[in-house]
Amino acid sequence: MPKFLCLQRSLSAPDAEKPSPAQMQEMYAKFGAWAEKFKDNLVDMGGKLGNGKLAATEPPADRHFVEVKELVGGYMIVSASSLDEAMRVVKECPGLVRPGSGCEVIEIQMPGG
Repeated sequence: MPKFLCLQRSLSAPDAEKPSPAQMQEMYAKFGAWAEKFKDNLVDMGGKLGNGKLAATEPPADRHFVEVKELVGGYMIVSASSLDEAMRVVKECPGLVRPGSGCEVIEIQMPGG
């Protein structure tokens, strides 16, 4: 079955309003039910991104550039029969798709596939 990389992205300015603690608690309460419903689709629940470094043949130009962790809040890998099915799994994930945040779903193409 095809696999899809799901990247949670910020779609608004960094100072956008974050969910309240009560909203976060409610979201986590719903998350367990979602994970159980789609357990056969969830290959890697991923997580938030932390510190990293750029591997390159040359150092980047001496200028400001956006780091991946500033654009991507987290990731997961979903197994689904199609992009539409993967989108359905992602859209039902509590807190993943919300105002100011979205999730880009990209098919992982295997060599020779």
